[in-house]
Amino acid sequence: MTTFYFPPFSCTRALPVTLCLVLAVFLAIPTAYAESPEEKGLRIAIAVDKRDEGFEDSIAEQVMILRNKQGQESKRQLRVKVLEVQDDGNKSLFVFDNPRDVKGTAMLIHAHKDASDDQWLYLPALKRVKRISSSNKSGSFMGSEFSYEDLTAQEVEKFTYNYLREEPCAEWVCHVVERFPTEEHSGYKRQVAWYDTEELRTVKVEYYGRKDAHLKTLAIEGYQQYLDYFWRASTWTMTNHVTGKSTVMEWRNFKFKSDLTSRDFTKTGLKRVR
Repeated sequence: MTTFYFPPFSCTRALPVTLCLVLAVFLAIPTAYAESPEEKGLRIAIAVDKRDEGFEDSIAEQVMILRNKQGQESKRQLRVKVLEVQDDGNKSLFVFDNPRDVKGTAMLIHAHKDASDDQWLYLPALKRVKRISSSNKSGSFMGSEFSYEDLTAQEVEKFTYNYLREEPCAEWVCHVVERFPTEEHSGYKRQVAWYDTEELRTVKVEYYGRKDAHLKTLAIEGYQQYLDYFWRASTWTMTNHVTGKSTVMEWRNFKFKSDLTSRDFTKTGLKRVR
């Protein structure tokens, strides 16, 4: 008799039972089948992606804390909007409110599944919108330890995968999956991601450069559940192992299903963002 493995997720009011059953059938893998590490890694990546489907849009406030090697800090306040796009990558908008020297700066991202992402940066001092080229996406975002590449939606199609192991992480047990960017101009040779086996939340990501040196580590903590289904973390900490610097993103006041549309995420609208 063939048995099946079902990745853990819960049927809730936000995820109808019929859709839950469809996902279970889609994700089920016969244990009699010798699944390769590449296939298992891809299957888990698909499950992680599908676990967050259906939020439609979100709005959140963020405090960005930049720390140098000596521990000195500077803070920035911004708003982040995300629009879920079913047939392509999501759209994201970052708008800085404080301090005064960065107020009004905005970054727009149109992620894509099968093509390079489109990214634009509006600089109010210059009163112009600057397109971020593919070759520059490994550069620092506003002086932080996050690159432009780190902030875009991590679409499944942008990587190939290799399942490594299962191990304890934080208070959970995690799948550890290696992923290899397929983008020509990616700043990374590979990334290693930890996803908890209960809800498929991202717990940690290690980033390795083109020469396979361990450049950075992202730790994600303080998860809370919204709308009885969607998980969002309160703290992202990116540590740069080369420079000793770090950047903390503190998230708060998440709102969902705010009727955002593609009109809220246009290049021409960047100059009018307030």
